Amino acid sequence: MNDIPLSLLFSSLAGLIILSAFFSSSETGMMSLNRYRLKHLVNKKHAGALRAAELLSRPDRLIGVILIGNNLVNILATIIASAITMRLFGEWATLVILPIVLTFIMLIFAEVTPKTVAAFKPEKIAFPASFILKPLLWLFYPVVWLVNTISNALVRLFGINPEVSGTNEHLHPDELRTVVDEAGDLIPDQHQGMLLNVLDLGKATVEDIMVPRNEVVGLNLEDDVVTLLQQIRTSEYTRLPVYEGDINNVVGTLHLRNAARFIFGDDSTITHADIRRFCRKPYFVPESTALHTQLLHYQKEKRRMAFVVDEYGDVQGIITLEDLLEEIVGDFTTNNAGSVEEEIIDLGDGWFIIDGSTSIRDVNRELEWDLPTDEAKTINGLLVDTFQGVPETAMSLTLKNYRFEIVETSSKMIEKVKAIRLQLDDEE
Repeated sequence: MNDIPLSLLFSSLAGLIILSAFFSSSETGMMSLNRYRLKHLVNKKHAGALRAAELLSRPDRLIGVILIGNNLVNILATIIASAITMRLFGEWATLVILPIVLTFIMLIFAEVTPKTVAAFKPEKIAFPASFILKPLLWLFYPVVWLVNTISNALVRLFGINPEVSGTNEHLHPDELRTVVDEAGDLIPDQHQGMLLNVLDLGKATVEDIMVPRNEVVGLNLEDDVVTLLQQIRTSEYTRLPVYEGDINNVVGTLHLRNAARFIFGDDSTITHADIRRFCRKPYFVPESTALHTQLLHYQKEKRRMAFVVDEYGDVQGIITLEDLLEEIVGDFTTNNAGSVEEEIIDLGDGWFIIDGSTSIRDVNRELEWDLPTDEAKTINGLLVDTFQGVPETAMSLTLKNYRFEIVETSSKMIEKVKAIRLQLDDEE
């Protein structure tokens, strides 16, 4: 090597450092690729993505060829750097100066800098690099096979199958929530909310969003026909439950489209049998049915309303397709009656007047609170469970970091409360 010109040795050393930088950046770039974007590009037949995906299907072989190439290049660079140092400074410099200088140069130009660039721009590095790495894998395959055979035998001792891609590409629902939350401007805020609501459907049941039986508006066949027709003609709903005496004795559901066939005639010609004849058979669902399951049931059964029953078969309320859709897209219907008071009234300074029958889930969603929903479903139920009964007016309590003051009660329930979220020390 003493006969080789120094200029050629320096050029060779520079070339080897560039090759080392290539292998280092390729390793980081390939391993930093977003697997979901890579799948998207593969579906679009992107050439670089196809090559990269093929290499990543066996990460043991990919890492093997990169490290074999990188080590060969680094060894050759060390040999050439030693020859240059010996000719310029003598043999002593190869033991004192060379390790420090070469390590510094390799770290900056062949490791840290190229890997940093590749970490920030993985596609720009990995896709072009795959064009070189793929034939290199074929060229070095015997060596790669030998190294991988020994390495994989050791890896299996740790319970890892190297023949299967080491990347778990399945997202947990909570991880998917994070992906949606972090999407930023890629997904509009309204669409983000809808996607998150879809993911939350599995966490709630029909009991959480049903209209309770005491609020159900329906037709009682024990009433006279004139009263029933008046209810039908003034109804703000398109579907009305029909029952006899008690809602547990459900006859069916009357759609006003069918009722139009007889409600415009003479009241004296209409009978209870006419109303019963146009009712559709009732559809019952258990109160523990998850919302996403119920949505599929509606689709399968071609239904838009169901009666919610408990474990004893008693009707607890009704749930409609609109109720389910509002859990995803938010409220899109209005109260045509116009006489129902707002359930949550902002008093300012963080205080709210809340109707006792308001759903805890609605309060949490509207005020961004985190009241417990495991047991009670309404504010009244939560406070009655805590007080172990209906308390007297003017009583108050602190539950977690929320303060409630009883404003109005009846003999059966808490009608209205005044509530505020207390600021914790770690929120100041």
